[in-house]
This record gives sequence, C-alpha cells and structure tokens, in this order.
Amino acid sequence: MAALAAMARILSPHCRVTRMSDGALIADWKRTRFLGLATTEVEKFASGSPEERAELVTGLMRAGCATGRRKTYADVVVGLWLGGAHLLIRTLGFGRVLRLLSLVAPGYTRADLASAEEVGRLKQVVQSHRSRSWFVNGDCKSEAVTAFVLLRRCGLKAVLHVGVREHPFALHAWTASGGLCIPDADPRGHAFTPVLSIGCGGQ
Repeated sequence: MAALAAMARILSPHCRVTRMSDGALIADWKRTRFLGLATTEVEKFASGSPEERAELVTGLMRAGCATGRRKTYADVVVGLWLGGAHLLIRTLGFGRVLRLLSLVAPGYTRADLASAEEVGRLKQVVQSHRSRSWFVNGDCKSEAVTAFVLLRRCGLKAVLHVGVREHPFALHAWTASGGLCIPDADPRGHAFTPVLSIGCGGQ
C-alpha cells in the first residue's frame, strides 16, 4: 500500500510498520513499545494535504518513531542521480520523466522548512558535477529533476517549474526550495514564465 510505503520511508531504523484491519501498528523495537494509527491517519500519508502529512510526521518524531535529522546525500550520490536523470530524460523524454516523479518523490513534507544553507549546498554539488560531466553538459532538466527528487526525499518542500521565454523562444526547467533555485531560474538574466509547476509527491 502506498501509504504504508510512504510511512516506512520516514520511520527510524528500529521501527517497523504493519498494516492492521483498523489502521496500522508501528513497532518500536528499541524502546519495546507499540504505536497504533487509525485508518484515517494512515490514509493521510497517501492522499492527505501536505499540512496533514507534516502534522503526522511531526507527531511520529515526537513519539521517537521518526528521526528529526534529515537525510543528506554524499557528493558521489548526487552525481549518480544527476547522470541517471539525464539518461532517463534522453531515453523516455522529459514529459514521461515528469509523470514518474510521484514514484520517487515522497508526498510528505516535514514541518520545518528548508534552509538556504541546505539547498545552497545541494546546488553547489549539482553545479560541480554538471561542470565536470561531458555527459550531462549543463542540461537544466536533469539538474531540476535531480534537485527536486533529492529535496523531496529529504522531506523538504520543493517545486519544479518549467518555464518559457518567447523572444527568442526557449524552454527552461528549475526547482525552487528555501528561497533558492537549482539551476538558476533566470540564466544569463533571461526571465522565463512558468507554464508548469510540480509540487510535493510529483503532483
């Protein structure tokens, strides 16, 4: 079930979630205790609003079942995601990759907001790999998709935008989070008007 999978991703390593007839049961083996969730609460992980999911995640953190520490990615992992995103876009097309985002970008958001420092570090790593890679070669679509997925998998709010410029005609993609954009929303000073925006869970 999608809701249980989304819940399992945010649980601490010593916790396990099991589907029950009237909801779900979280077993905390470190503290030898159990936490029950009603069916309505479980369903919020799959179909609730970002605010509802954030409230549930915060509750699990307070109960000690979810870690407050955000996942961080090593530079080499960011590079692998960037190369993989570029390969998928070239193989399947950008539109299909955007439709697949809901499979790899969780639909929950932590209650605490992304900091400019966190997003800035990811931006620096993405730009570093882009400048060194002949394969990616400055593809804004790959950078935007990579940033969106990694930020969402850390539980941070991120929005992927696809924009258009009329004169001369051009398309550009970027992900916005914490007041920063990856890559820049206006490369070389050219403004792009967003025509498509994708928020949490790839929706």
